[in-house]
Amino acid sequence: MTQVEPRAAAAPPMTTGPGAGPIPTPPDFPVVWEQPGDEQKFWEQERTHFPAPIVPLDYSLMDLVYKRGFNRGAEQYGLPIRADARRIGAYIYSTMAPNVPPEQMEAQGKIAEERVDPMMANLREHWEGEWLPELQRHIAELRAFDLAGASLPELVTHLDETEQRIERLWQIHFLLAFPMLLALSLFDDFHRDLFGDEDAFQAFRLLQGFENKTLESNQQLWALSRKAVADPTVRQVFETLTVGEIVPALEETGPGRAFLAELQTFLEAYGRRGDTWGLRPAGWIEDPTSVLRNLRDYVRQPDRDLPAERAALIRERERLLAETRERLVGYPRPVVEQFEGLLQSAQFANVLSEEHGFWIDFGSTYEVRLVFLELGKRLADAGVLDDVDDVFFLSIEEIRATAQACPTLDRRALVQERRAEIDHAASITPPPVLGTPPSGPPPQDPIGRAVMKMFGGGPPPTSDVPGELRGNAGSPGKVSGTARIVRSLDDADRLRPGDVLVAEFTAPPWTPLFATVAAVVTDAGGILSHCAVVAREYGIPAVVGTARATATIRDGQQVEVDGNAGLVRLLDD
Repeated sequence: MTQVEPRAAAAPPMTTGPGAGPIPTPPDFPVVWEQPGDEQKFWEQERTHFPAPIVPLDYSLMDLVYKRGFNRGAEQYGLPIRADARRIGAYIYSTMAPNVPPEQMEAQGKIAEERVDPMMANLREHWEGEWLPELQRHIAELRAFDLAGASLPELVTHLDETEQRIERLWQIHFLLAFPMLLALSLFDDFHRDLFGDEDAFQAFRLLQGFENKTLESNQQLWALSRKAVADPTVRQVFETLTVGEIVPALEETGPGRAFLAELQTFLEAYGRRGDTWGLRPAGWIEDPTSVLRNLRDYVRQPDRDLPAERAALIRERERLLAETRERLVGYPRPVVEQFEGLLQSAQFANVLSEEHGFWIDFGSTYEVRLVFLELGKRLADAGVLDDVDDVFFLSIEEIRATAQACPTLDRRALVQERRAEIDHAASITPPPVLGTPPSGPPPQDPIGRAVMKMFGGGPPPTSDVPGELRGNAGSPGKVSGTARIVRSLDDADRLRPGDVLVAEFTAPPWTPLFATVAAVVTDAGGILSHCAVVAREYGIPAVVGTARATATIRDGQQVEVDGNAGLVRLLDD
């Protein structure tokens, strides 16, 4: 067995003392700074959402997310931090830094807590009474607009209105995200302070078993697979044909057409999302390949009682909660009241961690995607683009200018150049960090700790034990299995029951795979990441934030995943 080493492209360890110099960059990753002073900031590759090269249109979206979403939310709550993003070498890098002098951080942090605390205590009321209705209204109005029937000038006006909607949608995202993450993190911290938790998951077991849109969609997909199993004609199609052959074969029979109608109902409810974040990925309702692949996998699996599994999870939660309340007997009343208040907030925050993604990150983004697809169609028809998909290689400003000047502004050469840039970027490994290391450790404020629990808080230390990979504890349990490297859902065909899913990250549309695999290992993320939250709901071990699992573990290798310790052991290295 050999020592697990970090990727060759990784930057040297971060220097936190004064006078740290710029971080060296690999020879194959030249950096051109977009704005003066960028080289003095500390940039981390945004692997949690965008580990692959990003097209210019998605960068335009990210620019809105950070500047008009994150920063407006931070400003409204008085948070002493601001964020920014850059597209460097076609990869997304983000930075987060204080916006007040060090001597003002503590006072500003207290102001922020005073503003966030009431929102945290009333998360459900704000979500159900204010934010969700507004989100649903924006989505309904986007759907109601007649894209195909609008003239090009009308589409440009609609684009302007859509950009304003994006700004507001992501303001809502961060208005709820800050109290949501704080509620989860504070409950975890408070539980540890009270009971000195023996493992990382005692507090989170009291949050499990509540329904959310991610779990709901996965349960509906499983139920659809049981209908396929129950019909011999449909079952044979899924068991014997490739994914690309399934729909044509189903269209040839009455039972098959009836099943396709049920599949369409599922897609209408849950298919307005792609495999990953961003505007470019096609929605399932456009291309159901990923859904068909999951259905085929489910059809081949033995039957299981998912409602009974959920009921067992709920019973465990209620048993543990009763035991915890017994332990609280004798504590001062203010302590007990604080525990109950934080518990209530954290339980709903755990639901909201998935719920908001269904409506904002995917649901609204899909409707925005359709606006750009229509603009791409018009520009391709006018001959200034070669293909509808070319629109994703332009920024929002470039799309607007091209449409306003149509057909005189030809973008075909520019798109060709940017496609080549993406192809080249995909062939290299970007450095995890760029710029200049910070002069000291990050501020230890409650919101900063919550954000670190979401994203993982930096690369883990290299293990001194040969054949061992360290990460963050994501979901409890220990299992061994065959590792399968999955970089996109196109690779998911190779997964078999009992395999270990190894990925750079997992997005909500990936979670149907959690009903198949025995464990999950990711490069990115912390204990509050999407992958960790959903793995706990499925009762499978997860190690997240390893930084280099996909570069270290070989496909087909036997591994042991210890979710409690945050360790992956390579058994046949």
